[in-house]
Amino acid sequence: MSTRYLIRVPDTDKARASGDYALRAQGPEGIAEEVQAALRSDALFARWRDAQVEPDEVDPALGIVDPTARVTGEQRDLGIDLTVDTSISSTILKHRLRLLAGGAWELRDVRAT
Repeated sequence: MSTRYLIRVPDTDKARASGDYALRAQGPEGIAEEVQAALRSDALFARWRDAQVEPDEVDPALGIVDPTARVTGEQRDLGIDLTVDTSISSTILKHRLRLLAGGAWELRDVRAT
């Protein structure tokens, strides 16, 4: 079952300054691609896990991926609106978004698709 999440990144500069795993892209398409890659691949999770004090103790369930995840981005006013379609749980999605954007994102809506 897939879920659609509507995400707002109101201040992309703040999101890009959020830490070691922060977004690097400037525009909505690039940001959407980075989030999509973080959902489709375990590369971001692996980098984060390997940086932990006890990487072997990290719950492997946090590394789940959705190879069919789809993310689109649109510039709205000064922020970016993302539409995320994925079968990944909201807990995992939020973890990945915190890695990529820190606290500089907002969950606007959730819909079953």
